[in-house]
Amino acid sequence: MKVILLKDVSKIGKKYEVKDVSAGHATNFLIPRGLAQVASVSSLKQINTLQAQEESEKSIHKDLLLKNLEDIEGITVRMQETANELGHLFAGVHKEEIIPVIKEQTRLEILPEYIELEKPIKTVGEHEITVRVQGKTATFKLIVEAK
Repeated sequence: MKVILLKDVSKIGKKYEVKDVSAGHATNFLIPRGLAQVASVSSLKQINTLQAQEESEKSIHKDLLLKNLEDIEGITVRMQETANELGHLFAGVHKEEIIPVIKEQTRLEILPEYIELEKPIKTVGEHEITVRVQGKTATFKLIVEAK
């Protein structure tokens, strides 16, 4: 059965790709969870327009971020997380959790693919985070405090 993926699905494919999967997997797993829809002529046209719209939005975000890259340089962002008495966080801080804090404190919107974070932050303290857009970089300081 041919389906269009609506989200990235591990071991199957990326968002908006057309994949051939077993009918049982599509009807019992992918479609009920909103991960895919049946590929038809009309749905392919709809997905193509959505994909073009998403690409244009990403390019606008990239251009805005390039213009605001020097505003990011040297800023300090603070966030509070639950930690033990040794300063180890109970849950690591990922890129997706940093983005809303940056937006709240600086009014700058950064997409996760531009933030360079090798692994989740697992300790309280100061951390240098790099933002890279088209070869240009800026770093900011993230201070993680214990709640």
